[in-house]
Amino acid sequence: MESSLATCFLSQGCCYGEGLNCKLGTLRFYPSRAHRFLPASCKMRHRSSQNKRYQTKKMYRPARANLPATGDDSSGPAKIVNNSIRSLKNSSDGRDKIVRSEKREKSSKNNDTSMKDDVDEFDALAEAESRGKLSDNSFTNLNSSPQSVDSTTEAELANNVNSLILPVEDAFPLIIADAEDQLSSVRLEDLIGMIRNAQRNIHLLNHARIRALDDLERIADEKEGLQAEINSLVMKLAETDARLRVASQQKVHVELLEDQLEKLQNELSNRGIYGGNVLGEHSLTSFSDVGGANAFSEEFNLLKMENSSLKNDLNALKSELSGIKGTEERVQMLEKERLVLQSALSELQSKLAASEEDVAKLSTLKSECKSLDEKVEDLQKLLDKATKQADQAIFVLQENQELRKKVDKLEQSLEEANVYKLSSERLQHFNDLMHQKLKILEERLQKSDEEIHGYVQLYQDSVKEFQDTLDNLKEESKKKAENEPVNDMPWEFWSQLLLMIDAWLLEKKISTDDGRLLRELVWKRDGRICNAYLSCKEKKEDEMISTLLRLLYSPERSGLHVIHIAAEMAPVAKVGGLGDVVTGLGKALQQRGHLVEVILPKYDCMQYELIKDLRVLDVVIESFFDGQLFENRIWTGTVEGLPVYFIEPHHPGNFFWRGQFYGERDDFKRFSFFSRAALELILQAGKKPDIIHCHDWQTAFVAPLYWDLYAPKGLNSARICFTCHNFEYQGTAPAGELGSCGLDVHHLNRPDRMQDNSSHDRVNPIKGAIVFSNIVTTVSPTYAQEVRTAEGGKGLHSTLNTYARKFVGVLNGIDTDAWNPASDTFLKVQYSAFDIDGKAQNKEALKRKLGLSSADVRQPLVGCITRLVPQKGVHLIRHALYRTLELGGQFVLLGSSPVPHIQREFEDIANQFQNHEHARLLLKYDESLSRLIYAASDMLIIPSIFEPCGLTQMIAMRYGTIPIARKTGGLNDSVFDVDDDSVPEEFRNGFTFFSADEQGFNNALERAFSYYRNNGEFWQQLVEKVMKMDFSWNSSAATYEELYEKAVSRARAANRAT
Repeated sequence: MESSLATCFLSQGCCYGEGLNCKLGTLRFYPSRAHRFLPASCKMRHRSSQNKRYQTKKMYRPARANLPATGDDSSGPAKIVNNSIRSLKNSSDGRDKIVRSEKREKSSKNNDTSMKDDVDEFDALAEAESRGKLSDNSFTNLNSSPQSVDSTTEAELANNVNSLILPVEDAFPLIIADAEDQLSSVRLEDLIGMIRNAQRNIHLLNHARIRALDDLERIADEKEGLQAEINSLVMKLAETDARLRVASQQKVHVELLEDQLEKLQNELSNRGIYGGNVLGEHSLTSFSDVGGANAFSEEFNLLKMENSSLKNDLNALKSELSGIKGTEERVQMLEKERLVLQSALSELQSKLAASEEDVAKLSTLKSECKSLDEKVEDLQKLLDKATKQADQAIFVLQENQELRKKVDKLEQSLEEANVYKLSSERLQHFNDLMHQKLKILEERLQKSDEEIHGYVQLYQDSVKEFQDTLDNLKEESKKKAENEPVNDMPWEFWSQLLLMIDAWLLEKKISTDDGRLLRELVWKRDGRICNAYLSCKEKKEDEMISTLLRLLYSPERSGLHVIHIAAEMAPVAKVGGLGDVVTGLGKALQQRGHLVEVILPKYDCMQYELIKDLRVLDVVIESFFDGQLFENRIWTGTVEGLPVYFIEPHHPGNFFWRGQFYGERDDFKRFSFFSRAALELILQAGKKPDIIHCHDWQTAFVAPLYWDLYAPKGLNSARICFTCHNFEYQGTAPAGELGSCGLDVHHLNRPDRMQDNSSHDRVNPIKGAIVFSNIVTTVSPTYAQEVRTAEGGKGLHSTLNTYARKFVGVLNGIDTDAWNPASDTFLKVQYSAFDIDGKAQNKEALKRKLGLSSADVRQPLVGCITRLVPQKGVHLIRHALYRTLELGGQFVLLGSSPVPHIQREFEDIANQFQNHEHARLLLKYDESLSRLIYAASDMLIIPSIFEPCGLTQMIAMRYGTIPIARKTGGLNDSVFDVDDDSVPEEFRNGFTFFSADEQGFNNALERAFSYYRNNGEFWQQLVEKVMKMDFSWNSSAATYEELYEKAVSRARAANRAT
């Protein structure tokens, strides 16, 4: 009971005053202001007008409750009050029922009318109450109003409250009297607050109902409008159908009328003849019989009437037929058109047959046409470029015209100002501003005129160049001979044919000389061998060999034979940049007319689906290793159009069946075995290459093996070119392991041969390749200078300085066909340097994919795609993330680390930014995602501590992303700062810094952000410029071609001298 009492007090907005005294204490009730926040159910219970409350209170006559006497029980006062409150609650429930019954009888109109007045009055009372000024007079004034509780009701309410408190034993007279006063005050105040809140709720509900009705009416109007449109469309459709049916019925009706007309004409002609005969007979007897004459006259009148009716019918038929003449004319016209089209079709068919005959006759000119088409396409691109420049010039001219109009308006304004001759300071200031603007506009106009003149001149020069080139092509096409190389066959065809000839040679089905001559025919892409192979492709192998051998002759060679021996090749076996170099350089040399072949290990983890025509040869190559001969199976296939040989060793160590390319404890043995097997393959295949190009320490063994073991065996036609892609990795091993591949350890473990400069009991394959190769290269000119220092050479700087004459740095390129935003299928939208709008769409697509915020379209996005190793500047990458966010940009990282503690560190950072709206770290490698990041990023950071070449910055610029790079290695040779005045304007393409610390990086990043946000026009021009820069393999291949030819020329000169 005590618990329910407390609950009741709290729900009614009451609290204890001084508590309960067991004997002489008093129970006091203080009205709380919490009654204004009663639940909606309590407030809505009293939603009625003042008249209803008046009637309710007059009917409210609760009976007195019998409160039991409890004597000295300490809980007696509490029970007394509890019973009083329960009685009050019961009486209130009864009164609520009466109020609800009366509400149902009243109309909503009276409720709304009384609501407004009550709300105003009770608002005033609430304000007075809040100021502590509410008195008994206030209630009296309220009750005296027409729509409030009167004094009688107040008295009755007080009596009702008093009736709830009954006297008990004499021990509690003061408690009961005090409780009566407090309950009366509390109940009246609660009722007023509840009524006021109820009236407000009614007012709000009425407004909500009005808005709902308005919305419902609007929706109904829209529905009626839509229904009317639907009905109109249905009526139009029915009307169209009816017209079609009427037209068909009219056609049938016309045909029936024509038949009836013909019948009537026949009948009319018959009747006319009959009438003439009757008239003659009656005329002969007219003088003899008057009755016959009358009959004749009557019959004649009948015939006249019938004739007139027939004429009317005939006119009606003619009027109906006149409406059909137009239709008949249309039908005739359509029939004529059909005949014309049919004749044209037959003529086209005859022309097509004639053209097919002409095509058959012109098959010999197919290669010439294709070459001409390619050149015309190039010229068309030049013309399109010139046309676009002309369009830009026209656009600039239009802007100049608009500027001229603005200048005219400004001049008019200036003249008007001069007419009024206002001498105030404001007018003078205005005139100065106008003069300045006029001067600026004139300068812009002059500059635009110069640009237009330049564009027009460039366009005219391009057109002239196009015309001259086209004339030259026409002249060259007339002079071409019939035995030119076949260019319309893909490189895969020639590579497959070459591999087939080598297989015949290795399988001893043709002689070495015949194999060499056939290879030269393939090398020259001779049309005869192409036609012979296509003609006997389906025949047996013996017949095919006989057919091809009949073509042999001794042509003069025109290119070099280059064989790459490498541990990687993109995309089938790619770990780093080495694989890209082997494929890119090989394709570029092949396109320049050289015969290029590649020899790789047959890894078990290669992407075999990217190898075309993969097959095993029916031949076994034996190579020496660890004092015995081991068999090797040879596989052939084509990769990116290049012929490739895959060596599969049958060695108990399963050298290349480890599930990974590198990182094995016996890597020294694995790749020294492969190097010797590759040279054995070249020897037994009878190849006479001009250049053998080996890469990195894995195939550096080729150089000493070639000169010490295979040159004495007759494989002496080649010069050795060695390329080191990163001097950080040198593959040193104990000197004794060198003897496994057959090399003389004591002969080579010397300071001037292969002995490691840092440890005399170890051998260094890189050093051996530098000593024994004819050409030594690295991947950029700056890196070539850096490795000749003690800091950058990693112990080989003295050796490199000794052989500096044959050491060259050649900047790598990228495969611009593989990295092309105009044809990249991994992008959301393809784009080019002439239309860069797709870059913004790819940026939005990346944000959606990674869950980044897209609220600010001008927020710069900084990307980073790298391996997280110390060489790449890991501490600067981490700093770049936080600094980018501080500057208000967004940051995306894609990459992983082979170093465990670096991987864990970045995993913690990635978890920290997992749900960040402006940063995302993806610790993996994903080819498709990397391409999307290249296309979407505005900037790409490459803060490497050292970087031999780096392809990331070239790929980024190919996709229109501006690099922020440290000036080291290949980055220094390919990225030039936009603020460096010592560099020509056309080569400035990024932002660079020198010191590998946070301060240097911050300077470059902040400058990039400043340009991006404050100079949008400059940034757009910068994006277009870097996309047009040529980072292909063309220039690099030309440099290697020059190095190859010099080495081969020196070798041939030395041979002639001996």
